Amino acid sequence: MLRFSRYFGLVPYFSIKTAISIIPRMSVAEYHDLGRYCLTVAERAKTAAAHLAQVSGANKNAWLRHSAEQLRTRADEIIVANEQDLAAAPQFGLTDAQTDRLRLTPSGVDAIARGLDEIAMLPDPVGEVIESSRRPNGLEVSKVRVPLGVVFFIYESRPNVTADAAAICIKSGNAVILRGGKEAAHSSQAIVDILAEQAALVGIPSDAVQLVATSDREAVGHFLALSEYIDVAIPRGGEGLIRRVAAEARMPVIKHFTGNCHVYVDRAADLDMAERLTVNSKCHRLGVCNAAESLLIHSEVADAFLPRIGQALRSQGIEIRGDEKTCKLVSHAARATDDDYFAEYLGPIISVKVVDSVEQAIAHINHYGSHHTDAVVTRDLTTARRFANEVDSAAVMINASTRFNDGGEFGLGAEIGISTDKFHARGPCGLRELTSYKYVVYGDGQIRG
Repeated sequence: MLRFSRYFGLVPYFSIKTAISIIPRMSVAEYHDLGRYCLTVAERAKTAAAHLAQVSGANKNAWLRHSAEQLRTRADEIIVANEQDLAAAPQFGLTDAQTDRLRLTPSGVDAIARGLDEIAMLPDPVGEVIESSRRPNGLEVSKVRVPLGVVFFIYESRPNVTADAAAICIKSGNAVILRGGKEAAHSSQAIVDILAEQAALVGIPSDAVQLVATSDREAVGHFLALSEYIDVAIPRGGEGLIRRVAAEARMPVIKHFTGNCHVYVDRAADLDMAERLTVNSKCHRLGVCNAAESLLIHSEVADAFLPRIGQALRSQGIEIRGDEKTCKLVSHAARATDDDYFAEYLGPIISVKVVDSVEQAIAHINHYGSHHTDAVVTRDLTTARRFANEVDSAAVMINASTRFNDGGEFGLGAEIGISTDKFHARGPCGLRELTSYKYVVYGDGQIRG
């Protein structure tokens, strides 16, 4: 394997640990040729993907299990690398919460390894016959699942995501180019070194998992232009990043713009359940895409429900921004603006509105929502079915928290993200969502007349 060098363009794989410690701090002017480096990475990924598509499920599972074992055995190495990232965190302006998400402990490394073991236990999607039929002329037509090819994955600074993304891509037969945040460069490289090393030992091309060895944002633009080598781009981060990738990419993009998720409390709701689900949807974790950002309440239960949910949310430190009715019933609520109803707060704020019907609730969600996750609390089956049919979102929850829209919770195992698109995947993107299909036709000499 070759990597980019500040002086001569490429260096042998054995010196990557030195290279990665230097490259993130270099300016683009110091590169021999950034475009050449990106092209080399993409070419190697394309070659690896062709080989990987033929690798057996047993070999991919062996890679996952051996990698998990090595992550545990070499946890000290990973933690030392992580300490370098933590030491640099202040210069990157990370908050305490962001630094905490970056931190790896022995139990954290073990959790990453467990994730790989769990993916190894999932069915291999490659080669699955989705459907088949026999034509009147005797042709046997099968629709067979195949890998996408090369995935360019751009993500936030959490080293566990490095392992998760590599595992799910390779298990589904795809080579992956990982472009993580500079804040986790050392941690991610320590993980990728182990994954690439173990891949080579079980007959998987080590270039099937590559970490981009520069934090230069221009590198992203170079990769997004390489549609000849990269089959799909998946950005996982802020809305600005995702919009940039969607605008610049010359290959398909699996997008997740925002998570403006709603809970609608119907007039036929069990109010104890409604309170429990609302608090969990909003407060379980504030900074995640499937947290509730807006609460809609039917006017017939507003008098009974708003004061109690207002107090419950206040006790959790949540600020309420509501309409006129909400402000009358919740003394500490502030008046909401139209922008509040569009907002993905990712923090301790929720917008609230009283509606007169399920029709109004659905119209509000489809107008202000982000097509991510929306929930209804009701004992009326007709209302539940109408909500499920008419709300245009990737996941609709009936009497359940929005926090359940997650690959693991849906039984998909790991996920590489949650898509708010309709093509090619929607909702949690697991192993099957990282595949396409082709038709395989068996004949016995038939010709078309």
